[in-house]
Amino acid sequence: MGATTRYCVTGTPMGSIGVAWAEHGIVGTWMHAGTAERARAYMRRTYPGAVEAAPPANVAGAIAEVAALLGGAPRDLLGVDLDMTAVPAFDRRVYEVARTIPPGSTMTYGAVAKALGEEPMRARDVGVALSRNPFAPIVPCHRVVAAGGKLGGYSAPGGATTKRRLLELEGAELAAPPSQPGLFD
Repeated sequence: MGATTRYCVTGTPMGSIGVAWAEHGIVGTWMHAGTAERARAYMRRTYPGAVEAAPPANVAGAIAEVAALLGGAPRDLLGVDLDMTAVPAFDRRVYEVARTIPPGSTMTYGAVAKALGEEPMRARDVGVALSRNPFAPIVPCHRVVAAGGKLGGYSAPGGATTKRRLLELEGAELAAPPSQPGLFD
């Protein structure tokens, strides 16, 4: 990311988040960072040379929508411009499908693979792509779950607990969390 990358840190109902943007849209977010200092450190590490700045109107609007989502208001965030030039092609396709999942709904990793025209066996590849999602929750990877009603992983701080919390905020129907997770859960 060059000198044209900017970032800001702001508070949300789920903690401070960092948002980085460039000329063609948001290049990344860091969600559920806890403190503003942690978010700033992450943004400086991830976007070397980026400068902290006040967001332009389109980014400020996106931040307000993210904060509303994290506060429990249903938002699809489809109108947020993302700059995916640094994102691998397969991941980009996965993110485009994930963005179409409405708030309160979920889709399995296998269903995402099928929507891409891929074999359901690529579900693991979908999971890997989502684990690299630099745009959470704008790309709502929390809405992609494992088969059989299992939650699956989540790479943001807080892991599956954060994923469950986001889905509950959106009113998604979820299987009860296991009381004693098995070896392969």
